Amino acid sequence: MIARLQVLLRGDADRVAESVSRAGFESIAQFSLIILMGAGVYGATLGLWRGPLQAFYTAIKFPLVIFLTCLGNGAINGMLAQILGSGLSFRQTAVAILMSFAIAAIILAGFAPLTLFVWFNAPPLESKGVILGHSVMLLTHVFVIALAGVIANRRLLGLLRKMSGSDKVARAVLFSWLAGNLFLGAQIAWTLRPFIGSPRLVIEFLRSDPLRGNFYEAVWRALRHLFF
Repeated sequence: MIARLQVLLRGDADRVAESVSRAGFESIAQFSLIILMGAGVYGATLGLWRGPLQAFYTAIKFPLVIFLTCLGNGAINGMLAQILGSGLSFRQTAVAILMSFAIAAIILAGFAPLTLFVWFNAPPLESKGVILGHSVMLLTHVFVIALAGVIANRRLLGLLRKMSGSDKVARAVLFSWLAGNLFLGAQIAWTLRPFIGSPRLVIEFLRSDPLRGNFYEAVWRALRHLFF
């Protein structure tokens, strides 16, 4: 496991490509464990502002979003990889995507102390600035998650270039995967909300109306509260 973490952190393209090419159970298990641990730790910091129970719920749900996204898009990602000429099999595609999420999970775990600092300095739930505090927390986490995603996908692009032998094919495959994963992932995350938790609603594992609204509306409301 430690060796796998070192390979991912160094961005050793040859070693990563070897793991993906073999697409063995060991690689799948280790990448999945890294996601579970890294995303779980970061998920706990997501929910801590609302309370320890919300932190516990979010530590479960955050890795769950990743796994459900990989599972839900597994078939179409594999088909896109083959249609676009990457040469990756369905299993290699699954391992490559798990690898990119594992890198993101490591980065997110590294940002956990920073998000804890933001939480510590956020307005308390009983204060008049609670709505502003909620917006700051939401946008901070959106920024951190987006940054982790950008870095992870840059590594994934390098892997695809190496395995396909073509920059054009690698970019086409990456962007097609991103489109599907972002769309499905955002909807899964919205359905499994709350993650941070609203200051005026009770803490619960899922909302009573999970299909109402969407993630992008929530981000827009947070921006309006913060800047307008």
